[in-house]
Amino acid sequence: MLPTGSKETQIRESNQKVHPQPIEETMNQSQEPVDALISEIFSNISSLKSAYIQLQAAHTPYDPDKIQDADKLVIAELKNLSELKHSFRESNPKPDTISPQDSRLAAEIQEQQNLLKTYEVMVKKFQSQLQTKDSEILQLQQLIEESNQKRVRLEKKLQFRGLPAKESEESGDDNGFFSMDLTPDLFSSAVPNAYRAIHDFSKPLINMMKAARWDLDGAANSIEPAVVYAKRAHKKYAFESHICQRMFSGFQDKSFLVKSDNLTVTKEGFFQQFLTLRAMDPLDILSQNPDSIFGKFCRSKYLLVVHPKMEASFFGNLDQRNYVMGGGHPRTPFYKAFLKLAKSIWLLHRLANAFDPNVKIFQVRSGSEFSEVYMESVVKNVVLADSNQILKVGVMVMPGFWIGGSVIQSQVYISGMKSAE
Repeated sequence: MLPTGSKETQIRESNQKVHPQPIEETMNQSQEPVDALISEIFSNISSLKSAYIQLQAAHTPYDPDKIQDADKLVIAELKNLSELKHSFRESNPKPDTISPQDSRLAAEIQEQQNLLKTYEVMVKKFQSQLQTKDSEILQLQQLIEESNQKRVRLEKKLQFRGLPAKESEESGDDNGFFSMDLTPDLFSSAVPNAYRAIHDFSKPLINMMKAARWDLDGAANSIEPAVVYAKRAHKKYAFESHICQRMFSGFQDKSFLVKSDNLTVTKEGFFQQFLTLRAMDPLDILSQNPDSIFGKFCRSKYLLVVHPKMEASFFGNLDQRNYVMGGGHPRTPFYKAFLKLAKSIWLLHRLANAFDPNVKIFQVRSGSEFSEVYMESVVKNVVLADSNQILKVGVMVMPGFWIGGSVIQSQVYISGMKSAE
């Protein structure tokens, strides 16, 4: 037997030393903070997802206040994740050797970091969109302010032409300067703008028909078959007439084919709409309120002017038409060109109803005898083959208007005439 204090005895006792706690329990205790951290990360990610969903929902419909609130919530959750990451790194420095448990935790943290980066990219994208929208809103507010300033200046000018405001109140005139100070000159200046818009929209329409290899002669004859054109190029007036007839359909009605239009709008209200819209881009207005009265007007007139067969041949599908029918307003060049036309006709209608009495529209039928009082030829320098020839209207390109006792002539193409052009 070896002595009690021998070297061999000490080694044996050292190897048989009892641990104060089981190894598994020690590992479980060290794992508890890790599990708590992972649980907190997942909880934070869940909150981040919820905030991100709120941010998406705030964009449809567009609500700046809700977007800002959701944006702050997303940023707060991202900060919490960042704090968790830094806290873990500070309390768990990188060891020399990595255990299986540490590898699993590192993999989970890396996965969450990748997810965090994805959300950070999305948040930056939405922040950029938010800044763009804020800029657009600011521009619209500036345009509205400019329009209001112009309106005030116009009111002052109109008051100088008519009775003073005090005198108007004493006379019991509820309509103020709108009933006695609006002159035909203002409306007369808007009519050529509308005609120019019809002409401008017909150009891309005809060009797209050419590109789609339409029979332009056949198409022009289908609009009005009895017209004899002096030149083949004059058949463009048939397409302008087609656009005109559909855009001015229902012009005499206050609703102008829009059932939701408020029929109780005052004359001042019509004039205010004219002043507000004339200085603004129609697409900007529609982006803010696509279902406004103006938006519904544009939608209904587009579907009326542009036939489905046209769209199918132009674009190879009806995607744009279906988008418009669904309540949208596409940003395609073709639809933008149409919106300029729609805006000019809409302004003319708003202005016509601001007068007292309302401006009246009159149209000329094909085959009617030409009258220099009520009509004007769109082709100048008309040459008659026979001095006794009676001029007949081929197509009406732009309607005429009555403003009290004044007449704005209708624009027509004369059938069977010759031209010195």
